[in-house]
Amino acid sequence: MSADDPAFWPAHRQAAAIRNRDVSSTELLEHYLGRIERLNPALNAVVTLVEEPARVAARAADDATAAGGELGPLHGVPHTIKDAIETAGIRSTGGAVELAEHVPLHDAPAVAALKRAGSIVFGKTNLPRWSGDGQSYNELFGVTNNPWDVTRTPGGSSGGAAAAVAAGLTSFEVGTDIGGSVRMPSTFSGIWGHKPSFGLIPTLGYLDCVGGGRIEADVNVFGPMTRSVEDLELLLGILAGPTPDRAPAWRVELAPPRHTELREFRVGAWLDDPACPIDDEIAAVLADVVSALEGAGVTVDRHARPAIDFAEAAKLGTQLISVATSVSLSAAELDALAEKSRGAANLAQRHHTWLARHLRRTELRAAWAEYFRAYDVLLCPVSATSAFTHRTEGNWRDRTLTISGAERPYTDLVNWTSMVGMAYLPVTTPPLGLTASGLPVSVQVVAPYCEDRTALHFARLLAELTGGGYTQPPGWA
Repeated sequence: MSADDPAFWPAHRQAAAIRNRDVSSTELLEHYLGRIERLNPALNAVVTLVEEPARVAARAADDATAAGGELGPLHGVPHTIKDAIETAGIRSTGGAVELAEHVPLHDAPAVAALKRAGSIVFGKTNLPRWSGDGQSYNELFGVTNNPWDVTRTPGGSSGGAAAAVAAGLTSFEVGTDIGGSVRMPSTFSGIWGHKPSFGLIPTLGYLDCVGGGRIEADVNVFGPMTRSVEDLELLLGILAGPTPDRAPAWRVELAPPRHTELREFRVGAWLDDPACPIDDEIAAVLADVVSALEGAGVTVDRHARPAIDFAEAAKLGTQLISVATSVSLSAAELDALAEKSRGAANLAQRHHTWLARHLRRTELRAAWAEYFRAYDVLLCPVSATSAFTHRTEGNWRDRTLTISGAERPYTDLVNWTSMVGMAYLPVTTPPLGLTASGLPVSVQVVAPYCEDRTALHFARLLAELTGGGYTQPPGWA
């Protein structure tokens, strides 16, 4: 392969090259398999490969290219899928020993949509058990490392996906995001990520427990992870749609972006909050981003806030996500939590308690909708910290993080993402550069519900303005 390595091309360029016979699907697949053989041991991002079935599919794609005719937008493009998403004939574990030998008979609807577009799944990427951590490690496959610094995590739960995309081990990925699991790993690894509006992409086939995948969890979404915003836009169009049972009657028509030119956007910036202070190095980058916007003639309201309280919204998000993920807990774990919490406040809370919290969420969603009558997008941090060194001891409740020299709760990882995600809003995370310590930084570009293309287009313009976008991490050529 040439110095202009096709492994790092965005997927839409790879698809065009395959259609034009500049590179074959077989050549691209073999190139990725060779890179994984050489480079994956240092990352542990790809945990399952299906080489021979993928080769058969790639040869069939090349035959179809030679025959001419209509080809799908991802024709012949090989890629991996997060191991939390069911793929027919490929081991899919959710990172749990209970599913160590689980081989689904059917694809998740999202995977089926990608295959209809012509893509070829050749492997699965690592994650924490039941997608339940801000890092990516489990008893089955071990720890995944960040390609920018292998002593650090690529984030979670879609950390293997993010590391594989960043290091050029796959063309693109699809992750899952309930508390930040697309946004945080994309940010930590320096790639593009998009958390779609809740309900826009079917999430059936999501493995969060034994026998899982048959219902859709509250808050959870599937989202694309790529090396270009064009790929995010392409994949969103392919993945968005109804669940199979709704397909006879439902259609998805994505709204265009609210504006085309950067100066037309009404921008709010919520860059810090006393309830969850962010790292000084991240704050410096985000301040420069806002200054660049203002220098380009964009009006940015640095004091714009939806009428919500950060601490309350983050706590409510954590509570709703905890209930949505409680299906992953064993009966013994649920009993222990019930004993500790003494009743309705535990993860197996009574339904009326959930309804009260859901009602409060509805009120906060109305506050967000009111905010977006005055503003088109809101910029806010992805996390209080950038990629941190591996912390596999302990759990969510007893771990801490050092942020600007202060010890902070581990939950500060997800307060900014949970606050937004529980309100079902779309978010694009464009790579914006590096901290003074050389770690990737991004921002949440938050847009109104079901206006995903507004978030995507503004993120594109923002990256162009600031010189952001995907940069190949050193050492993975």
